[in-house]
Amino acid sequence: MKLFVSEGNPHCVKVLAALEATGVECDVQFVNHDESVVPFLSRPSLPALILSSGQQLFSSNAICRYLFEVIGQESSDLCNQWLEWEATVLQPAMLQALHMAVLQGKSSEVSTVLQGPINYLDQSLSKKNMPYLTGEAVSVADLVLWGAFYPLLSGSSLPLSEHKSLKAWFDRVTAINACQSAAQKVLQGKGLQGMKSYMQSQPAPQSRQCRETQPCNSNSAEEEEGERIVSEEEMEAAVLTWSKGLNTCPPATERQHPILPQEGKRNVLVTSALPYVNNVPHLGNIIGCVLSADVFSRYGRLRDWNLLFVCGTDEYGTATENKAREEGLTPQQICDKYHAVHSSIYKWFQIDFDYFGRTTTEKQTEIAQNIFWRLHERGFLLEDTVEQLRCESCQRFLADRFVEGICPHCSYPEARGDQCDKCGRLINAVELREPQCKVCSQTPVINSSKHLFLDLPKLESQLEQWLEKSTSAGDWTANAKQITRSWLRDGLKPRCITRDLQWGTPVPHPDFKEKVFYVWFDAPIGYLSITANYTSKWEKWWKNPHQVELYNFMAKDNVPFHSVVFPCSLLGAQDNYTLVNHLIATEYLNYEDTKFSKSRGVGVFGDMAKDTGIPSDVWRFYLLYVRPEGQDSAFSWTDMALKNNSELLNNLGNFINRAGMFVTKFFEGCVPVMELQQEDKKLLALVSWELQQYIQLMDKVKIRDALKHILNISRHGNQYIQVNEPWKKIKGEDSERQRAGTVTGVSVNIACLLSVMLFPYMPSVSQTIRDQLNAPPSCVNTMLQGSGTFVCALSAGHRIGAVSPLFQKLEADQIEALKKKFGGQQTTFNKAASTQPVPAPAPAVEVGTVNEVDPEKAKQLAQAVAEQGDKVRALKAQKAEKAVITAEVAKLLDLKKQLTLAEGKSPEPAPQKGKKK
Repeated sequence: MKLFVSEGNPHCVKVLAALEATGVECDVQFVNHDESVVPFLSRPSLPALILSSGQQLFSSNAICRYLFEVIGQESSDLCNQWLEWEATVLQPAMLQALHMAVLQGKSSEVSTVLQGPINYLDQSLSKKNMPYLTGEAVSVADLVLWGAFYPLLSGSSLPLSEHKSLKAWFDRVTAINACQSAAQKVLQGKGLQGMKSYMQSQPAPQSRQCRETQPCNSNSAEEEEGERIVSEEEMEAAVLTWSKGLNTCPPATERQHPILPQEGKRNVLVTSALPYVNNVPHLGNIIGCVLSADVFSRYGRLRDWNLLFVCGTDEYGTATENKAREEGLTPQQICDKYHAVHSSIYKWFQIDFDYFGRTTTEKQTEIAQNIFWRLHERGFLLEDTVEQLRCESCQRFLADRFVEGICPHCSYPEARGDQCDKCGRLINAVELREPQCKVCSQTPVINSSKHLFLDLPKLESQLEQWLEKSTSAGDWTANAKQITRSWLRDGLKPRCITRDLQWGTPVPHPDFKEKVFYVWFDAPIGYLSITANYTSKWEKWWKNPHQVELYNFMAKDNVPFHSVVFPCSLLGAQDNYTLVNHLIATEYLNYEDTKFSKSRGVGVFGDMAKDTGIPSDVWRFYLLYVRPEGQDSAFSWTDMALKNNSELLNNLGNFINRAGMFVTKFFEGCVPVMELQQEDKKLLALVSWELQQYIQLMDKVKIRDALKHILNISRHGNQYIQVNEPWKKIKGEDSERQRAGTVTGVSVNIACLLSVMLFPYMPSVSQTIRDQLNAPPSCVNTMLQGSGTFVCALSAGHRIGAVSPLFQKLEADQIEALKKKFGGQQTTFNKAASTQPVPAPAPAVEVGTVNEVDPEKAKQLAQAVAEQGDKVRALKAQKAEKAVITAEVAKLLDLKKQLTLAEGKSPEPAPQKGKKK
């Protein structure tokens, strides 16, 4: 195991104290605050614990709980309650207090911020009359709460003269050697000043009111962000908007095809990188391109933008020829077959293209050849002789992606013939060291051939001027800017645009009539030709840069061709083409701890997802929840189950279902009269703020971050219902029944808002919610207008429809079966052991049965037991679903049994654990 911590970080105090108190062996490394240790998080998070199995814990409380689990000390219910209280009540208040004391010099005001938590803790300690939080011995809860309080209580910022029980407890824990050592290592004896660098790296906390609540189980770690203080002005504004209703809002308009730019409207053209027809897309391909573009397109339509979303299959190239040869079909038949496969997959994932076309069309040939001649006439093409790799075994020149070798720049052993996936540098195939034909694995030879090149150096100044304008005015992702800058920094070189192939757009020049266009000159032109096949007035989109905004969605490996090569082709053509304004590139999505591989059966591919029995909306939700926006992320079956069961089932679905059921059960299916009190107005303001954040993020194509605000709203709603208890008030006096009605009416209106916000992410669920609520159609276009318009869409007397649960629980055995099914050669850690030959039963002898000793198998199983043990402890530390933990514990016991057999021992029956009476 390896623990990453940083100096001055208060969260690291508790973790180091827990590590030293438990005596667990672990490497400790101090790093900078901005070190990105956990790759899938949107911002750096320390401390972080990397387990030997590769799993990562990055919640300080989960790490502390895990360390105690390792030595056999499981957290009691009371201990877990204190940990939840520390995370949801104390941490947000402490963050604000530290910000005031360290950065604002307001140490004297800290006591007002922490008064509630301090009073509560002091009263709890005095009532229980115990030396520690959970009894006579120190527990993980003591170290966690002590670590949170230490920076302020150890100095003079927070005197405790009136809180004797708290002071006695704090001094008692401070005296523990592990705590003293941890504080010295993190704060270096500098007190609050030692935290200044860390605090400066943290976002300023929202003002908040500390809640003097008892420890309770929170819905999610998202609550750690705390609750905003809402001003009177915000409440008044929210109530005013709420009262407007739907009367003044224009009705939703249906799309009329063909969609063309309109005067006075925001005209948005959205493209998704064209998927290669020969490959069945996996989950990473889907989230990187079409799904992200679909979410943004659906959102744009809700915002009443005049939007066109086009995509299609990229069908030319050597890969198609080879696939046709393998299957005994013509290239066109292969394209027809796999175009239908792609269409079917995207239809199941509910990708709402305005038009999904293909590149093997007459329009493609016409437009590509027109751009070619315009470049030729303006002197932007060069002729040169090229040395190419030819496979004598296959009797053909090798396309770039059909040769692999060692990268000449970074020595990556699996670089392609056009680009290295590791360092991102462009490569000429002949530069590869130790090249191999990917078809037959033979070493190719170098032959010469005459080709045409796009003169990128001649277009470089035009490109830089355009890039400066586009990247500064548009929303380009950070990786798109960085990759583009690296290309320009290295200096542009002429780029070959022709290939010695048969299957492709023919080059119209008489001297090159045996050649076709290279795919990266030809394929992006597919956006234009696909639009031309959608409407004869395609130039209104593609030759209209002053009226049209162009968004390109892709994975990061496609960036240079969309930010450099294709724009240079259009700039050189000098035909008033629309160039990209917003280039949105994702990082890579991995599968568990490895890469997707169709040949090895690793990972979920598009044509397999529907066979899992999991609805496409749930797939969409999870892929968008882990969308690799800032860095690579990973698909995980366990995490998918956790997110489905916690966020969808217990948070979002629970709130919407309860709101609707209260209307049905208590008010005969009609929305009751609502008389807003201060608490309701505050909730309206909180929800309105979350809606505004959602819109701001979606406008900037921060799709994953925006989703969190939907879930925050349902969390607010669940808390609102829980505090007000309408199921109890409905049985009380008239005033209580009225209160139950107001809470129910407000809740069901929030559910209506959530249905609209969910539409880009989960369109079927969104429609189901609106059907159940019998929501007016105009609510869809109302809520997202301007900076957010949360109106009372379901007024008193509105009759809702039949309400039923929206989501189903994903069971542990179901997830485990799917994990095995799609694990390929990496199914489980005991796969290697299970493939060992099963030894024959040992012969019976007089002294009894002797198991055969298998040292190699025992070694593999010992490693598997250690990794599975880590996994179980990590799940317990993260408070995973009980069913998930039970399944993993069963696997651990089975591995231990196999290990015992491999060591030649007789397995003992598993001890039966009974509850203490």
